[in-house]
Amino acid sequence: MARQRRRRMAADALPLVRRLDWILLTAVAGAVAYGLWVISGVTHDDVPGDPSHFVIRQAIFAAVGVVGFVAVLFVDPVVYQRYRRVLYGGTLGVMLLVFLGGAAARGSKRWIDVSFFRFQPSEFGKLLLVLFLAGFLADRGRRVSDLRTVLTAIGLALLPIALVFAQPDLGTALVYTAALAAVLFVAGTRWRHVAALGTVAVVIVLAVLWLLPSGGVHVLSDYQYQRITSFLHPDKSPRGSTYNIHQSITAVGAGGPHGRGIKGATQTNFHYLPEHATDFVFASLSEVRGFLGASVLLLLYLLIVWRGLKAVMLARDAFSAIAAGGIVFAFLFQVFVNAGMTIGIAPITGIPLPFVSVGGSAMVANLLAMGVLQAIYARGRRR
Repeated sequence: MARQRRRRMAADALPLVRRLDWILLTAVAGAVAYGLWVISGVTHDDVPGDPSHFVIRQAIFAAVGVVGFVAVLFVDPVVYQRYRRVLYGGTLGVMLLVFLGGAAARGSKRWIDVSFFRFQPSEFGKLLLVLFLAGFLADRGRRVSDLRTVLTAIGLALLPIALVFAQPDLGTALVYTAALAAVLFVAGTRWRHVAALGTVAVVIVLAVLWLLPSGGVHVLSDYQYQRITSFLHPDKSPRGSTYNIHQSITAVGAGGPHGRGIKGATQTNFHYLPEHATDFVFASLSEVRGFLGASVLLLLYLLIVWRGLKAVMLARDAFSAIAAGGIVFAFLFQVFVNAGMTIGIAPITGIPLPFVSVGGSAMVANLLAMGVLQAIYARGRRR
């Protein structure tokens, strides 16, 4: 029986592999490999005597992510729809566990230590929330156009968003919000509902940034408020709240067309640029490899987004289309905000650059998301 089961699995796996989007697979592999190459350059002098410390660490996380990628590839997306409540409950449970016993760093509680590994549940929550919301909206079919269904979906999404925001992690909370907007759009929410929700969102932003603080109620942490006001007033306090963005813009401009190279990147090597391997890794890449080096990475991202939209169009059912749309838009949002904040067109929010920023949770979570996207594409082609 066991031998027959293995043969049956092998017979089912071969057609699935043939239906993969090989362009998407190549783009993801290229982005991961390019990210490792970038990290090897920008972290070369970070650990004295061990120039390959961070790139080896990142490669291990990438290998774990590849295993997860292959595993979810063979999971039919309908399984996620069937067990959406389990995904939602597990996501909330792990996020609550962060507050009870999570590790604190730099004023935030975002990580859980598991022996040799520290992981960030909110990174995996990006994918899990999309899968849950896709299942919730797909099950309601034509009722998605009803305001009650839309408000219920928003209410369910607000729980994990609020938990992430309270860590505090404004950047990830914004990614969750962007994913929510994407799944509602793909599911077929009425335009007047979208316009009303957009208006409410603008009012909330204005209240958080100006109305409530003027009345003595501060929703954001001091450093979060300073980051946003610094974006709106970039010439304010160059050595204080706007120091990071000034150093980032300097690094990007100093790279020129071809970059300064590893040894000549003074902003990166002398640590004038803070968080040059995480939040501001795109600025470090621009300084070390120049405009051409940054363009290669952006083109790989563009290729991933294009093939992801192809998966949305080929999806075999509503759930798959909504889930693929949420994954693609959340990915695009992270790229835009991270790259944008390094050149001053987006506020600094701490969103990692996919497949490049140093961090195990983000690497594994993004590869899992790409695996789900491939699974949707392959089964859509079979249809």
